Amino acid sequence: MTASRTDLLAWLNELLQINYTKVEQCGAGGAYCQILDSIYGDVPMNRVKMNAKHEYEYVANYKVMQNIFKAKKIDKPIPVEKLVKCKMQDNLEFLQWMKRFWDANYGGQGYDAVARRKGAPVEPPATVAPLATARATPTGLGAGAGVRAGGRTPIGGRAGSAQPEVVLQLQAQVKELSTHLEGLEKERDFYFEKLRDIEILAQGQIDALTAEGKDDETLREIQKILYSTEEGFEVPDPGQPLDEEETF
Repeated sequence: MTASRTDLLAWLNELLQINYTKVEQCGAGGAYCQILDSIYGDVPMNRVKMNAKHEYEYVANYKVMQNIFKAKKIDKPIPVEKLVKCKMQDNLEFLQWMKRFWDANYGGQGYDAVARRKGAPVEPPATVAPLATARATPTGLGAGAGVRAGGRTPIGGRAGSAQPEVVLQLQAQVKELSTHLEGLEKERDFYFEKLRDIEILAQGQIDALTAEGKDDETLREIQKILYSTEEGFEVPDPGQPLDEEETF
């Protein structure tokens, strides 16, 4: 029988001594890695980021997981690109599989999850949810809805009682979106630095070959890809002055 979300979260939190509230939070990958560690006891938990906040850190956790799957000959594809998006359905299906795998392979030995991650605190990963939208109030509601007919003053001020809660929800979502944006910026910088390193390496090799009167077409193609631009975008001529309207 397939376990429900509630049952899965209760099992996960008890096994790993964490406090996840949503299945989507498993998309960070750390919990999946530690489930495997509870079975085998040899997952390199020092390489697992249980407090991962950004997608590139999630991907690093799945790299560890993929290595374990390969070492243990576990014939199960890991849909990394879907899981890291922290969508409920994708992570629910994968967590259900993980629970079945755990049931079939866990030997019943005691497992100290906190000690295995060296006591590092674990905050549930943030998941970005769509902003809540207020439902339109149906017309023709009677006095039981707390509003007098004709749009007069609300009875007892009830119509405005939900406003603070809505404001708090929006503030929380703004904070979560800001955190997500910060993660995207760090991820962008992370991959930009990698491309920059490749650019420097390729240029160095090309310069060395040119000095010897040689060339390497593969390096030229790599350089061509690095310097390619989006269609319609033109690199400005550094010798051409900017128009006055574009000067700030």
